[in-house]
Amino acid sequence: MLAGTKSGAGKTTITLSILQGLVDRGYAVSSFKCGPDYIDPMFHSKVIGTNSGNLDSFFCEDDILKNLLYQNSRNTDISVMEGVMGYYDGIGFSDTGSTYSIAAITKTPVILIVDAKGISGSLGAILHGFSDYKKDSYIKGVIFNRLPDRLYDSARKLAEDMGMQSIGYVPVLPEWNLESRHLGLVTADEIKDIKDRIKRLADKLSDTIDFDKILLLAGQAEPLSVSEESSYLDKKGKISIAVAQDEAFCFIYKDNLELLKKAGAELYSFSPLRDRFLPENMDGLLLYGGYPELYAKKLSQNTSLLCDIKKAIEGGMPTIAECGGFMYLHETMEDMEGIDYPMVGVIPGRCFKTKHLQRFGYVYLEGREESLIAGKQEVIKAHEFHYWDSESAGQDFHAVKPDGSREWDCVHANKNLYAGFPHLYFSGNNSITKRFVDRCIHHRLSKHSR
Repeated sequence: MLAGTKSGAGKTTITLSILQGLVDRGYAVSSFKCGPDYIDPMFHSKVIGTNSGNLDSFFCEDDILKNLLYQNSRNTDISVMEGVMGYYDGIGFSDTGSTYSIAAITKTPVILIVDAKGISGSLGAILHGFSDYKKDSYIKGVIFNRLPDRLYDSARKLAEDMGMQSIGYVPVLPEWNLESRHLGLVTADEIKDIKDRIKRLADKLSDTIDFDKILLLAGQAEPLSVSEESSYLDKKGKISIAVAQDEAFCFIYKDNLELLKKAGAELYSFSPLRDRFLPENMDGLLLYGGYPELYAKKLSQNTSLLCDIKKAIEGGMPTIAECGGFMYLHETMEDMEGIDYPMVGVIPGRCFKTKHLQRFGYVYLEGREESLIAGKQEVIKAHEFHYWDSESAGQDFHAVKPDGSREWDCVHANKNLYAGFPHLYFSGNNSITKRFVDRCIHHRLSKHSR
């Protein structure tokens, strides 16, 4: 595991270079992002050529989390996890949702990434504090980021005197900073030369990071003890689900899709930007998040698909629409320049840009009534991160922050619809998969009986 002392310590850039370095050395690599982030796994996938997964201790019980790690890494030589925020940062001051909690659950050795710019002897206090904060911190090594070459020998000795392996360092390389947008980093597909940039960075860091030490530490990870997956994943019948997937709709948890496949679903990708109609003979629809506001004009010009989606939803097709997908269902959506464009029109009113982050972080959602994803008063876990807001955010669920500090109503929901800003992670909410698949089966049977 690669963990940072704080956000902005260099985790993603260093993780990408290490992934590339391992691939270049001929290893089959799997990668994971701690927490609910969508964008970092996209960068991982660009390097390793396969989907990267998420590991989240807020969403998942320990056994489920270990199963996800096992299932998504069993055909590879080595797994690399990238942490989230600072190593010990969870919900409030708890361990829940923290990088540390993932290391403790999976018994994974940790390499701490320390931003060394502007400090020297204080590095010792940072290393001491992080390694001794917990009885077993799982921190076994350190990488110094933004460290001048001439200071590395002293930094290495400092770490070794404290009983910690120095894995290497990253010199000051301002040309490798990745651009940002309102959700952290830009997506990997938006950086045209991303593969070349990562390759050049990995080549550069091969001189300053000891990959043999990384492999030795990885070999010290304890074997995972995993249990059989629960029976709710048994195939319930063949169904077909359309999944929006393109530049505008790219925030997709692959584990959600895998659960649907295990439950009997066949998934059909389509592009709201390019396809004129939904795939034929669908039993369900997934509209995940992304950046539809960047493509509002083009989305609005695809009128045949807008009409097709509206007809499908109004005809009872079970539909989950999260964040960007929810925005897409409004009557109108404001783009980055403040221009409103017509959208699907299932949700009344306007979706509009704001100057500030509206919601951020984990939430509990309690169902007001029986719906597509939850029973009456059933509580599910979700997370939010959005700058856009809605004139019609919905009121079919009641949201509460985990610490109880804030609460509000949200989401449009009925027996065939979930449409709202909160993102759902199926592995941490077993009933969602079952309920959605059941409704898709019901919709398919009702079509055939007409």
